[in-house]
Amino acid sequence: MNPADEILDIVDENDRVIAQYPRGEAYARGLRHRCVFIQARDAAGRLFVHRRTATKLVFPALYDMFVGGVVGAGESYAEAALREAEEELGVTGLPQPTYLFKFLYDDGAGNSWWSAVYEVRCELPVRPQAEEVQWHAFLPEEEVERRLGEWEWVPDGLAAYERLKVFRSGG
Repeated sequence: MNPADEILDIVDENDRVIAQYPRGEAYARGLRHRCVFIQARDAAGRLFVHRRTATKLVFPALYDMFVGGVVGAGESYAEAALREAEEELGVTGLPQPTYLFKFLYDDGAGNSWWSAVYEVRCELPVRPQAEEVQWHAFLPEEEVERRLGEWEWVPDGLAAYERLKVFRSGG
């Protein structure tokens, strides 16, 4: 199936479903929908970082420190978190990602989605989807921090990462 044809729940400012549209139309019209962000760490605690393929509908060829994606129509955030983590990492049998918090991402330019942030430990060998990921590595958090000013990151992932740092610091 073409990703643009996937049906998404369209939600209001309180994350209540108000309609359903195909992903391509939701993006084109700037309709608010739902997404999941999963921070994956390996057994050594390093973060999974990847560069998106140039064919992605949103933020092509940018770096991301989360796996994740849109929540399908009728799908829960938790279901989407496990599905997206397994799909993007190319594994089966992950533990259910742990929910951390939710926030409304809005870039002020028509991109807005409710974003649920999760974390998961992945001790399995990863085989990311070639159509989703053009490069990947597990990096120590210190290296990710150093790369923040060097690489071009997806803006919603960067927003989630900054909020996650505040969340973890108790702020």
